[in-house]
Amino acid sequence: MNEYSKAAHPGLMPIDDTLLTRESWKIFQIMAEFVEGFERLARIKPSVSIFGSSRTPPGHPYYTLAEGVSRVLSDAGFSVVSGGGPGVMEAANKGASAGRSLSIGLNIQLPHEQKSNGYQDISLHFRHFFSRKVMFVKYASAYVVLPGGFGTLDELAEILTLVQTGKTRRIPIILVHRPFWSGLLRWFEDTLVPENTIRPDDLKLFRVVDEPHEVVDAIFQHYEHRGFEPSAREQAMLLEL
Repeated sequence: MNEYSKAAHPGLMPIDDTLLTRESWKIFQIMAEFVEGFERLARIKPSVSIFGSSRTPPGHPYYTLAEGVSRVLSDAGFSVVSGGGPGVMEAANKGASAGRSLSIGLNIQLPHEQKSNGYQDISLHFRHFFSRKVMFVKYASAYVVLPGGFGTLDELAEILTLVQTGKTRRIPIILVHRPFWSGLLRWFEDTLVPENTIRPDDLKLFRVVDEPHEVVDAIFQHYEHRGFEPSAREQAMLLEL
């Protein structure tokens, strides 16, 4: 009798051994994604991770804005990391590739098959969102978030949570285009703070800007009295990320 049968362990459902074996072997696929990511991204510092909607077409004001932000970041010496797909991600890689620093895409395999954009100097491919999300955070000197949907909000909530809870170092988190974010920010202030689900000081974890040069200025202001490299304490935090 299988040791995980219901007779042996009341309350545990039986599971197909073939499925269990496949699940176990997935560990090696996940390990491979982490290893490749660590090896290929560890040398790109300083870098900035940029997020925004995959649905934004070329020529849209948000596409143009993302391209401009990435260009000034690239010319300022920051490698630019995006999700590698279309829309704002494409604009971010395009702007970075036109500048003097590297353009990196962390591409994800999706059921509807996201198409990689053609502006990537370094291109990584992931099956798992969680391993990809670690790569966005681990080597980033800043997070820049442009208008987007659920995926963009997911990445924003992820970095805010990691910084808030002390699971990663404090880095600039910059929301671009105030009119887009104003409703969400009012909800933070008018609902989350009064309901005591976040602290008033948590609103200081990010800042909102409108122009590309303001993004670069905010990053340099944050690091004005220190280097971009993590301190020994921060390196220890990142090992536990």
